[in-house]
Parts: sequence; C-alpha cells; structure tokens
Amino acid sequence: MKNFLDSYFAEYQKLAFEKSIYPKIEELKTLAIDVKSRGKKMMFMGNGASAAIAAHGAVDFTKQGKVRGVTFNEADLITCFANDFGYENWMAQGVQHYFDEGDVVVLISVSGTSPSVVNAAKKAKELGLKVVAFTGRNPDNDLRQLADIDFWVDSHAYNIVECIHMIWLCTAIDAVIGKSEYETS
Repeated sequence: MKNFLDSYFAEYQKLAFEKSIYPKIEELKTLAIDVKSRGKKMMFMGNGASAAIAAHGAVDFTKQGKVRGVTFNEADLITCFANDFGYENWMAQGVQHYFDEGDVVVLISVSGTSPSVVNAAKKAKELGLKVVAFTGRNPDNDLRQLADIDFWVDSHAYNIVECIHMIWLCTAIDAVIGKSEYETS
C-alpha cells in the first residue's frame, strides 16, 4: 500500500503544482475580476463529477469571490433541453438561453471530448464569449482547442485529473480573494 500511495501522491506533486500553471491561474483570476467589475457572470458546466466541480466553482466564486457564478445542474433544465435538443446540445442550449454579452463559460471535462461540453464551447465562441476549459487525457482534445484559457492535466487517471481541476479552480478563487484563509460566513 505504501508504494501505491507514494506513487499516487507523486503524480499530484508532479502534475498539480508545476510553475507552468501559475500564469493560467493568474489569467483566470484577472478574467474573473474583469467579469465582476462589468457585472457579468461565469457559467460553469460539466458532466458527472465535473458537474459537481462546476457547481463548487460557481458557488465559491459567487459567495467567496463575489463574482457571480451559475451552473445548470437542475434536473428539469437538463432533461428538458436534452429531450428537446438532444443530450449533445443541452449545455449549448443552456449557454444560448442564459448568456449575456461579456459572460464567461467555464467547461470541465476529463476527456475534453464529451459532445455536450464541446458543443457548449462552440456555442459560446459563436456568441463571442470567452471559454475557460479544464481537461485532461489527450493534449489535442477538442475542448482544449476551443478554449481561451485552458487548464490541461497530463494524465489519463480520472480521479487525479478531477482532483487537480478542483485544486486549480479553488486556487483561482482564493487568488481573486487574495488569501487562502478567511471566514466563509
């Protein structure tokens, strides 16, 4: 077990904390502060665990960072848009129906190839919105190619990629706040 844990945690050390990620976190911080100053919002989306990460990001950007964040995790919205437009288009329709000029779309997908997420990025670009992508696996994934700011984890291990996405997203939130320790009430 010790060998597994040593190797497992070494992956986090290698992938999550490289200095090459610093400029991307700074770029997301700057973008979020700009969104806040213009009274716009950040729309967060993903499937499965990535949807949970998206929801966490939306809440913390809103509550802690004072940057309005929304997500589309409501079952009625998902099933309505999936039924009417196809599952591959439900996120794109969420963007279409809820966007305001100057908003930002944050998309989270380990593979970066889920049609629902990729189509949301395409719709956001079509509408002139900035796209922030958190992906993993293959470096040339579709979502990464569409992103204005891309956070890519060089791993095929789903849990490691997802946890690193959460680390980077929370780091950006704390960067907006300007500190890592604060009251949450």
